[in-house]
Amino acid sequence: MAFDPATLTFNEAGLIPVIAQAEGSGEVLMMAWMNAQAVARTIESRKVTYWSRSRSVFWVKGETSGHVQELVDLRMDCDKDCLLAIVRQSGPACHTNRRSCFYTSISEGSEVELMSPE
Repeated sequence: MAFDPATLTFNEAGLIPVIAQAEGSGEVLMMAWMNAQAVARTIESRKVTYWSRSRSVFWVKGETSGHVQELVDLRMDCDKDCLLAIVRQSGPACHTNRRSCFYTSISEGSEVELMSPE
């Protein structure tokens, strides 16, 4: 039976948060948004496709940078209101050229950069 994205719980803007996690290491790479069509495109193409809230367009991760995310598995949480994309990441995931978007720690009231750009 084919999966129907309409079974997911989208927010009032028609979006669902997606966490991208590296296959194997489990490293959290980034968080972005999908609408139902982006979910369907991701499942069909196996290339992770997000919805850009600022530009109101689909964006296939790595389309311009070459740092693609190949979908390994797409999982939903128990409430069906958040997705976890297990991905095979090529190059850095963050637009700052870092492996992960989560490269800054808030430690003792200060921001501490944990990784440099690749």
